[in-house]
Amino acid sequence: MDLWTQVKQRQAHRESPPPLVSDGWGGHREALVEVYGQVPPYRGRGRPPTCKQPDETWRYTQMVKQHDDQGHFLGVDIRIIYGDADTLQATGQSTAYCERANLTARLMNSRLVRKTLGFSKQVAMLRAASIWEDVIYNLTRAVKTLRVAVTEDGRRWQPRSPAMAAGLTDHLWSIRELLTRIPIPTNSI
Repeated sequence: MDLWTQVKQRQAHRESPPPLVSDGWGGHREALVEVYGQVPPYRGRGRPPTCKQPDETWRYTQMVKQHDDQGHFLGVDIRIIYGDADTLQATGQSTAYCERANLTARLMNSRLVRKTLGFSKQVAMLRAASIWEDVIYNLTRAVKTLRVAVTEDGRRWQPRSPAMAAGLTDHLWSIRELLTRIPIPTNSI
């Protein structure tokens, strides 16, 4: 629920949740209704409604991998939780992006690796390590798929971080710069 509360506080998704694809683990459906759901208007008959309801514009799909008894991959079961058949167009029909993001997070943050001594016993420490990993990834790492072709200075490519691609900064940050400067948001909320 904390995740969706934070997403709602950001500027882009205050009214409705972004299109979402997740695995079969629970929690997202209930958290989305709790954070973004609205109580339907009272029509004047019977008891007034008190439970929050999802909106019909929401798009949420679960992609659950199916495995046999030996653990071999059999296929993907697609479940549309909120939305309709067009939901697959908005959220995609592949778990590749989610899996790539999870792998990158596990490689950069030892607290997310399974069966390791770096496992977090306190949620506050896991949260702090995850925030640090996000900052490092978004500000200091050049992502190959985000690079831009240039012809000046004898270079072919201009490396860019996700923050550069989003227009939040104009250069790759160093770790020293991260630790010695306080970034101040320039967008208004």
